[in-house]
Amino acid sequence: MTQRARSFGSVAAAYETFRPGYPDELVDRVLAYAGRPMRTALEIGAGTGKATRVFAGRGVAVTATDPDPAMLAELRRHVPASVATLSAALEDLTVGQVYDLVFAAASLHWTRPDGRWPRVAALLEPDGVFASFGGQVHLADPEVERVVQVARSAFLADDEVSSPDGTSADSPMQWPGTELTETELFTDVRQSTIERRMTATAEEYVGHLSTVSAYLQLPAPDREQVFRRILDVLPADVTLVADLTLHLARRR
Repeated sequence: MTQRARSFGSVAAAYETFRPGYPDELVDRVLAYAGRPMRTALEIGAGTGKATRVFAGRGVAVTATDPDPAMLAELRRHVPASVATLSAALEDLTVGQVYDLVFAAASLHWTRPDGRWPRVAALLEPDGVFASFGGQVHLADPEVERVVQVARSAFLADDEVSSPDGTSADSPMQWPGTELTETELFTDVRQSTIERRMTATAEEYVGHLSTVSAYLQLPAPDREQVFRRILDVLPADVTLVADLTLHLARRR
């Protein structure tokens, strides 16, 4: 997992280009749950700042952290000057300041499970809010998904990241909500979904795949070959399911 987590810097520009951003509705839900002003926030695994900018745009003073300097360099090109940056993983952060909000956008699964929740809680004000959100992008058409699976099968059986605690996809409560409900450090755990449908060209979809960690682990020649095979079976345009699952919790 650590190797996969540190693989994105080599494709930072593509990550910014092909990964979808986050809607204002997401920030609305976080702020409504908080029930009070969220003046300061720390972001875990900020990447190129896709989520950073929507929170900063609402007046939140965000400190964006990421262990990959290349991702933070790309982030700085796209976020307001008011955003502070820190090159560090969650496990490397020292508690010198506490925040109203700590959030992770499609990044929490890369953190180490041992000590995860004490680390997050230590970064929060009492009654501070933790938010984790994300979701993997899927092809909406089952037949197109099937032919893509066949095209990549010689290289990858699966390109997804499985649930860190093994929670099944049909469970009413998904990870990290499953862990948040079990720790005494947090309360008022909530889960909700923001449905999203997007259209992309075949080239844009393969561009997105080029930023997925499973493909980044392949040797470069294999990666180029699997992308050519996938392009060969895709229609000119595809519809994508890009639903977001949002988990919210409050520090006790």
